Amino acid sequence: MLRASNIQFRTKNQTILDSTSLEVESGQITAVLGPNGAGKTTLFKLISGESPCSCGEVHYNGLNVAKFKARQLAEIRAVMPQHSSVNFPFTVREVVELGLISIQAHNPDKTIAEVMDLAQIEHLQAREYSLLSGGEKQRVQLSRVLVQVWERKPYPRYVLLDEPTSSLDIAQQHAVLDILCQLKNRNIGVLVILHDLNLAAQYADKILLLKSGKVCFCGPMKEGMDEFLLEKVFDYPIKCMHCEATNQLIIHSSNQSKMYSSSRTM
Repeated sequence: MLRASNIQFRTKNQTILDSTSLEVESGQITAVLGPNGAGKTTLFKLISGESPCSCGEVHYNGLNVAKFKARQLAEIRAVMPQHSSVNFPFTVREVVELGLISIQAHNPDKTIAEVMDLAQIEHLQAREYSLLSGGEKQRVQLSRVLVQVWERKPYPRYVLLDEPTSSLDIAQQHAVLDILCQLKNRNIGVLVILHDLNLAAQYADKILLLKSGKVCFCGPMKEGMDEFLLEKVFDYPIKCMHCEATNQLIIHSSNQSKMYSSSRTM
């Protein structure tokens, strides 16, 4: 299990993230939601081990993240930050192969082929990465992360993603979340920062709601997707509806729906 216990981050006498606890279990998707400036990316950096906690601890499978050497940490968790830069004229395949540098892969060619096919980028593998569109780059970075954990292991592993759907069209957004669901069957826990409440409602098992660096809710998705709670977190009127046709929760802005209804009657 990936466990964060009372982690906190302070800078210049300002608390950016305050006493946050979170558990990410293998076989589950945990979505982190909140408005801009809530502390989501700070939480992401602390959990990944990129930044040290001012207080509290982060443990991967019972061991403090600070105790891991770089190669050991690469074997147990893979990270896709919000922005990734490539400063050399690498091809798409070469960027994907970067995910294998710090791990021992038994069949790297097979792993790369399966992941690139899954992310629908096999036709791009000879292209120079810098010439791709934003959405194509995002899928390449996702593939780089996936090859790091794709081979099955007997111990739990974790994938951390910061807004992996931000540059994707609606079809690709769902394709990415479908891929994350497949990781659940590989003894992998997923932590993903999302802005789209409906994507979280459709794919997440658990959600963490953050506002101003404080946790407003952490638990099962169905319990957290509450109108009163969401309005409190986002400072905006929100409605939650159950769609009988799809048996799914639909979340929308009540103000926007009123504006739409008014425009139809004008």
